[in-house]
Amino acid sequence: MVSLGCPKALVDSERILTSLRSEGYQLSGDYAGADVVIVNTCGFLDSAKAESLEAIGEAMAENGRVVVTGCMVNEAESIRARFPDVLAVTGPQQYEQVVGAVKQAAPMPPQPFLDLVPDAGLKLTPKHYSYLKISEGCNHRCSFCIIPSIRGDLVSRRPDAILREAEKLVAAGTKELLVISQDTSAYGRDLRHARYGKAEQRAHITDLARDLGSLGAWVRMHYIYPYASVDELIPLMADGLILPYLDIPFQHASPRVLKAMRRPGNEGLVLERIRNWREAVPDIAIRSTFIAGFPGETEADFQYLLDWLEEAQLDRVGCFAYEPVEGAAANQLPGALPLEVREERRDRFMAKAAEISARKLAAKVGRTLDVIIDEADEDGGATGRSKADAPEIDGRVLLRDAPAAKPGDIIRVVIEDADEFDLFGVPA
Repeated sequence: MVSLGCPKALVDSERILTSLRSEGYQLSGDYAGADVVIVNTCGFLDSAKAESLEAIGEAMAENGRVVVTGCMVNEAESIRARFPDVLAVTGPQQYEQVVGAVKQAAPMPPQPFLDLVPDAGLKLTPKHYSYLKISEGCNHRCSFCIIPSIRGDLVSRRPDAILREAEKLVAAGTKELLVISQDTSAYGRDLRHARYGKAEQRAHITDLARDLGSLGAWVRMHYIYPYASVDELIPLMADGLILPYLDIPFQHASPRVLKAMRRPGNEGLVLERIRNWREAVPDIAIRSTFIAGFPGETEADFQYLLDWLEEAQLDRVGCFAYEPVEGAAANQLPGALPLEVREERRDRFMAKAAEISARKLAAKVGRTLDVIIDEADEDGGATGRSKADAPEIDGRVLLRDAPAAKPGDIIRVVIEDADEFDLFGVPA
């Protein structure tokens, strides 16, 4: 299995593997030992498409029996034109079609079987943290995005089904649940926030977060749009039910650019809400992603964004130089900027973000923080994350003199030093 793209695609890969494992198939560690290679593609940006095509090409060259799935479904014809011998091309969430293609290519001989699949399913992440997908699709029509055309409109899972999955994950050793979807704040809107199951659990993000928080694991919220309902999550953070962490994709701050993006545009109200969140939960970490060099973005618009970032003092920030995506409405907007301008603005933005991050992390020196351990070495060093850090995308806490630390442990750490992105410490 070659899984590309975002954590939502990773969850799709895990579901495919779980289905195949229940049929008796085993995961190979390399191309040579595999009867079939599955490539789960990403099609959000042209650069992601290029990476996906490269992965398909490598799988074809190394193995030759390849099933392609994922978000490049809109490129099925071009994939088949370039790789005419691929076994199948399916879209995201089409688990049965993938399993069927594997069965056809490598039939499983009849055999008496025992239980091959753990209750929590097969995972591509370490045992101690798990992504928990609560919905598919998105009802937004941002001008730079083609996700709705790939994954469709919002389809929320029943809350009782989500909680059963979460309970199995925690029972299997998960210490951190990372709640993901395309638009987590909108969870349950398509279900009209109905109640399900014997406990009559309401399909609403606040209720779901509260119920997940009762399971005893860290609960981290990703992809939160800044609806009014976000304010209802803050008391749950203050009570320790969910982590003091919000991943909100603001994308920009200039009202003119936000309008062109088809995004909410009241940046002044957002700053006020951020101040209120920090007043209620002083340790809250806010991460976001932004786009620099959007069509029509002027130098004044970009400076507005830099000034907004300085005032917002976001904890964790990522920025992309705008990249045209085939099929996106933004391609028709006037004022396309040269690549060098887009990249230069991205670099300036990230330099500003690094300055802010360095100041905020320096303020943590001398404090004692809870840290979840991701890796440990034989020399007594370990790498972990604080409550402010999601895996893969945020910073790390690098430990010395931690011979007893094991992946999945949550330990108290005294912070001794910091740089622009990471903290350095020792077990308390």
